[in-house]
Amino acid sequence: MAEAWGSELVSQVLGYLLAMSAEFAREWESNDMRAAIFKMLLGWIVLSVTAIHLAWRSYGPTVNSIYYRQGMGGQNGGTPEYPAHFPIWESSSAETLKTHQE
Repeated sequence: MAEAWGSELVSQVLGYLLAMSAEFAREWESNDMRAAIFKMLLGWIVLSVTAIHLAWRSYGPTVNSIYYRQGMGGQNGGTPEYPAHFPIWESSSAETLKTHQE
């Protein structure tokens, strides 16, 4: 029962994707300006992702060493993982502080 429902869902999704791609192809052929803008934006995205990848490849280790220092303390090289205490201003002034016995 569930397998038949799953295969029906997959076939519907594939049908919708096929119909959408056919409509996209018709629009692409009928409007040259949209196609030119789409190509330009797609090229810009590919160029940007490539530049980010190359920059990260060369500067990534430097950035990681700045923000994730090795050493005592926490991940930032001196900052503890959890604060030692919470400031008194975080609690209400009318509220009394509870101890571990309560």
